[in-house]
Amino acid sequence: MLRKGITVWLTGLSGSGKSTLASSLSGALDELNYPTCILDGDVLRGGLCSDLDFSFSGRVENMRRAGEAAILIAHSGVICIVSLISPYHEMREKIRSRHRQENINFFEVYLSAPLEVCEQRDPKGLYKKARNGQLTGFTGIDDPYEIPVDPDIVLPTHRMDCEGATEVLLKQLFHQALDETG
Repeated sequence: MLRKGITVWLTGLSGSGKSTLASSLSGALDELNYPTCILDGDVLRGGLCSDLDFSFSGRVENMRRAGEAAILIAHSGVICIVSLISPYHEMREKIRSRHRQENINFFEVYLSAPLEVCEQRDPKGLYKKARNGQLTGFTGIDDPYEIPVDPDIVLPTHRMDCEGATEVLLKQLFHQALDETG
């Protein structure tokens, strides 16, 4: 059984499959008797981070809060799966560093679906609104997404289904992160 938790940080553009993969990964880990908790960006924005806007400082604070919450959850022996666009490289590195300070394993997963694919998926209609000028500061359109420099794993979610991505991610987690937590 897991003695200390870890954070699995799913990052990528809107529509890259973060929430879907988080749910699938959580289900697979639950079946293996690993306790999990999902921190989803949309859910965080509706509660813990509802006071934040989508400015640069608002996004940075949103990421910081998610990182700190993940640490608290992982300290309780749970695998915290964070599903968050988290567009800024420097902030992701600060979150990784905080995890190191707290002796919590941080596993960064980049969902590398290209912008064109994410726009085609557009599950919430946000890309369409951004392209029509109804939404400003949208990541990937008029706000940058900084691709991770050295993630623990890259999943091309435009070339694999959720089941395949979950399987690959589980193998890497057990190889790199879960074996170290016991």
